Amino acid sequence: MPTSPSLDQLRAAAEMVHAVMPPTPQYCWPLLSQRAGCEVWVKHENHTPIGAFKLRGGIVYMESLHRRDPSARGVIAATRGNHGQSVACAATRAGLASTLVVPRGNSVEKNAAMRAFGAELIEHGHDFQAALEHARALAAARGLHFVESFHDDLVHGVASYGLEFLSACPDLARVYVPIGLGSGICGMIAARDALGLGTEVIGVCAEGAPAYALSFARGEAVSTDAAETLADGMACRVPEPAAVAVINRGAERMVTVGEDEIKAAMRAYYSDTHNLAEGAGAAAFAALMRERESLAGRKAGVVLSGGNIDRPLYQAVLAEG
Repeated sequence: MPTSPSLDQLRAAAEMVHAVMPPTPQYCWPLLSQRAGCEVWVKHENHTPIGAFKLRGGIVYMESLHRRDPSARGVIAATRGNHGQSVACAATRAGLASTLVVPRGNSVEKNAAMRAFGAELIEHGHDFQAALEHARALAAARGLHFVESFHDDLVHGVASYGLEFLSACPDLARVYVPIGLGSGICGMIAARDALGLGTEVIGVCAEGAPAYALSFARGEAVSTDAAETLADGMACRVPEPAAVAVINRGAERMVTVGEDEIKAAMRAYYSDTHNLAEGAGAAAFAALMRERESLAGRKAGVVLSGGNIDRPLYQAVLAEG
């Protein structure tokens, strides 16, 4: 995304999204605000048809692919789950076959959801990067269109949640956004800039997967040897350089949160709102809680980016509290 998309471009992408799904709500939950000591608004991306924000990008990507390459008959992608659900759902809607490569030991329930949306699922490798490399090889071998996890069309589609959120709450002092490969935060930055607002966009990484935080500090993409976190949607060890450029230009700063903080945020969402949040979904609120003293008397937003977590893991997290 070398140049920032215009407001007209983002609105056109949002129209494609809203033809398939309605805008998601944003609520100010009083118990959550009491816990944080400030006015907290939650953007509920756990309320999309796949339980995560990624579907927005998939819708726009498949619409654009049909125009760019009408001969395409099948797509392939690597995923930990939410990107894969997006690809499978949007591809099936567009009449395309989808193949998804996940690492071994991936979320059982996310795997089931991807299959239910019509995808062929292949398990390969020990982490996302290994699955990604295998997916690229399969794309060449099978003549399939490879769907990147970061692409302009994905960002433009995802930016629709930013437009919804910041149009409804234009006076947010800050908004905290979790980072996987970057489409979510880049979409928020694009929406903020297109609307001409002064909201600070804060990126959130897991301490066990700090690639984007390290990249922000150094000013260029920095890879890590491992990415270990219960927030599988944030388990990136090789960042996307194009995303790093947008984030480093448009984000205020990065906050890294630990596993215990993420778990505490998951429990807070359940106790205070009765919403289920996966690790990546809860990370933004974990970051807000870390910085809550600087937010007293201010209005902040968090993106609850997804609610897809296996029941045994969620039960264990709740039991710890």
